[in-house]
Amino acid sequence: MLPRIGDSLSFLYIDIARIVQDDTGVTARFELGDDVHRVALPTAALGCLLLGPGVSITTRALSTLARHGTTVICTGAGGVRCYAASVADSLPTRWLETQVRAWSDDTQRAAVARRMYRQRFGDTVPADAGIAQLRGLEGQRMKALYRMLAEQNGVRPFKRSYAPDDWDAQDPVNRALSAANTCLYGIAHAAINAIGCTPGLGFVHTGTSHSFVYDIADLYKAELTLPLAFALHDSTDPDGQARRSFRDGLRLFRLLPRIVADIQTLLDPDDGTRQEDAEEAAEELVDLWDPDFGRLAGGTNYGHE
Repeated sequence: MLPRIGDSLSFLYIDIARIVQDDTGVTARFELGDDVHRVALPTAALGCLLLGPGVSITTRALSTLARHGTTVICTGAGGVRCYAASVADSLPTRWLETQVRAWSDDTQRAAVARRMYRQRFGDTVPADAGIAQLRGLEGQRMKALYRMLAEQNGVRPFKRSYAPDDWDAQDPVNRALSAANTCLYGIAHAAINAIGCTPGLGFVHTGTSHSFVYDIADLYKAELTLPLAFALHDSTDPDGQARRSFRDGLRLFRLLPRIVADIQTLLDPDDGTRQEDAEEAAEELVDLWDPDFGRLAGGTNYGHE
């Protein structure tokens, strides 16, 4: 039995290595001069593998990662761009269908967006607030949060910027924040894939194949990545230290099971089942759709009807 996504390790970032499948499993090989160091990867217990620059990976290794349900994401320098991501096969579509129904109806989509804002800001959000008003409240609160964290850490003035084309010229806080956010995106992407949803259909964000990833990640930035980034304002290696500190903190936070439960609550708050049944399908079950009867059992010959 493979571990559930909620029990998996959060993520692993690797760069300048060759990843292969050998007799012992999937290993990463690092060449240091004349020496070659091999590190075994816990594929069956890993939620997300981030592949940075200088990584090559074999087809056999990718097949093993896919079979174990590990999301593989190819990132750019500093881990701040996502170029490609794998999607495990044989996923149940229950929550994908729930997501599509909510996304395709403007009323339901707005309701999900309101729940996302309300989860971030609590009961202070007016119940009848429109999307434009909620978006304005978000901007005000983020500015206030930046200002508060900057004052607490003695970083003034601070302005959020993201410049991947001039990465080294950015200040440590912005570099640490971008690196930590990318790791958070990878974890959110892994959780979204694990329950069979699609990362492209967002409710607040739109227009990119990672819209839903950004929706979900925004729920946790104020709690996880922002305080960490400002705490690294004088670091000489903000990118690497942000990734390592973020991963270490997640061991206690148990983010993956929280994301799974939050996604299900956001998409269908009236549903009584949560993460316990999100991954219970141990075998591939395919039903047939009928416009009058809904789901019909697959694997049945209906020729006599």
